[in-house]
Amino acid sequence: QVQMVESGGGLVQPGDSVTLSCTPSDRSHIPTFIRYIMAWFRQAPGKEREFVASITYNNRSTMTDELMKGRFTISRDNTKNMIYLRMNGLKPEDTAVYYCAGGTVGPGATLASPATYADWGLGTQVTVSS
Repeated sequence: QVQMVESGGGLVQPGDSVTLSCTPSDRSHIPTFIRYIMAWFRQAPGKEREFVASITYNNRSTMTDELMKGRFTISRDNTKNMIYLRMNGLKPEDTAVYYCAGGTVGPGATLASPATYADWGLGTQVTVSS
């Protein structure tokens, strides 16, 4: 099991930009991590965990939720063992705990489903408020 660690959250104002980062907590998991399909999810108080974006292990394909497309961008740098989520134009409704998730996903898997991913981080809080 690969434990991920997220960072970069905090209190920001509407319209601000933030970049979240995710990396394995243990260097021994890096060979597995760099082969994973990775994703970001978020969960607001009282709501279900929702898909934000995913990226393949080789950076060739990304997928972003339609409501966040154009504002949120997922990327990865396997040389640094990092996954990023760049969030622009933040709104109060973006307030949530943001989670990094990863797994070896087979053909036909639903990338937007939390059940697809075996390994998760503990999350980082993003609060958008004036």
